[in-house]
Amino acid sequence: MVEEVKLDKVEMASLYEKTLGSIAEGEILKGKVVKISSADVLIDIGFKSEGAVPIREFGNKPEIKVGDEVNVLIEKIEDQNGCVILSKWKADQLEGWEHVTQSFEKGEVVKGTVSRQIKGGFNVDIGVEAFLPSSQVQSRPSSDLNRLVGKELSFKIINLNRAQRNVIVSSRIVKEETERKARDKLLAELEVGQLRRGKVRGITNFGAFIDLGGLDGLLHITDMSWDRTSHPSEIVAVGDEIEVVVLDFDKEKKRVSLGLKQKTEDPWDKIEGKYPIGSTAKGKVVNITPYGSFIKLEEGIEGLLHISEMSWTKRINHPSETLAMEETVAVVILNINKEEKKISLGIKQLESNPWKTIEEKYPVGTILEGKIRNLTDYGAFIELEGGLDGLIHISDLSWSKKIQHPSEIVEKGKNVKAIVLEVSSERKKISLGLKQLTPDPWLTVDERYKIDDVVSGEVTKITDFGIFIKLEDGIEGLAHNSELPAENVSSSNAVSVGNVIKTRVLKVSLEERKIGLSLKEVA
Repeated sequence: MVEEVKLDKVEMASLYEKTLGSIAEGEILKGKVVKISSADVLIDIGFKSEGAVPIREFGNKPEIKVGDEVNVLIEKIEDQNGCVILSKWKADQLEGWEHVTQSFEKGEVVKGTVSRQIKGGFNVDIGVEAFLPSSQVQSRPSSDLNRLVGKELSFKIINLNRAQRNVIVSSRIVKEETERKARDKLLAELEVGQLRRGKVRGITNFGAFIDLGGLDGLLHITDMSWDRTSHPSEIVAVGDEIEVVVLDFDKEKKRVSLGLKQKTEDPWDKIEGKYPIGSTAKGKVVNITPYGSFIKLEEGIEGLLHISEMSWTKRINHPSETLAMEETVAVVILNINKEEKKISLGIKQLESNPWKTIEEKYPVGTILEGKIRNLTDYGAFIELEGGLDGLIHISDLSWSKKIQHPSEIVEKGKNVKAIVLEVSSERKKISLGLKQLTPDPWLTVDERYKIDDVVSGEVTKITDFGIFIKLEDGIEGLAHNSELPAENVSSSNAVSVGNVIKTRVLKVSLEERKIGLSLKEVA
């Protein structure tokens, strides 16, 4: 049986004095939680009685439990009720300031939690309250800084005034130092041809910036795909984690060039064996320009189908008249320039060239019939067959009539007969004639009109220098003003267009195709 120990009053007083001598107000002691109520937490610090700490001083730590050890500051050994007054918050503050002061003097990194956003920055709990200016958050500007509230970050203390309880911290310095070390390590490890994983940090029109872990590398748009790429966003998106190839780097300028397409073989390396000249292939129309269409044969391989290689005979004003975007077409390989990565394609070569046999099919002198497809200032185009056109030049429409425009003789959309005058397969040209279907009336005009003959004709035109008189179809003569009677010169009503008059032949010139007439001395 344990013997009960009894102390007399003298011994109790002595023990009490020893206990009082071992603690002092303002001292921080470690105590044990013995009881928790809704208002207070009772702490045993080895004194004659427990001390009470308001539960609010434990902040957001509802997990505190009986038996836990905590540091407390002795505010008063005995109050009027004989109780010990303790403060956990003040103990934390004093310890916090000691820790912060030492960290500042040593230049150490401290951990802290961003508690709230205020004007110009944030309040941060690093054991004591500190101020984090917005400019010291990060190197790169951001419009979404309030997302930091509640996050734990690493900081460097850049200013401390303990007397004024003023602490300024920076997370940017920590990040920059971390990035510098990572960048130096990365640059020391880099090799051309090396594969590296990174995250897409930003996208521009000319490429994407890839964070390799401390250093950004440029993935240029031309190094993203062997295929045609209009914008980097077609290949990557911000936040994507990708594997890239190191193409080149400059340690001094801290620049790294990256590639994505280089992870696969260049399809142009074996292009000549895969697409021999003269062979046929199928591809998709991926771009249409005024001068031709680009055909994708496979990933990274595009060829140009020039507008001149689309038809042997048809006049194509724009490739869209023949092809549509995304259309699959068969093409012929015409030429390959491996160095410049160019392929020339054709589709007209899939059909026989009608110009090769054109001289045999339409020999000179052949009379044919066709529809007038188009009229121009210089002639009329006659549609023959399969898109072939022949041209009747304006000079071959009439033997004698002075024609200002082909529409005076022929009409668009109407069928006409013509005779083949010339055929050239090299120049892809067929010259036709209309007037040649009838004999040239000027060849025998000197047999029908002799000097001093008096003939009748119809006035067709009156000009300042004379009168034109139609003698027969295709034959006109000119009576100059000097060969008109006085009354014809002085009076414009003497002769009118449409009048049939008698005239005398003065001159006949086959070379110039002219007949000179006179209205004087006509019997």
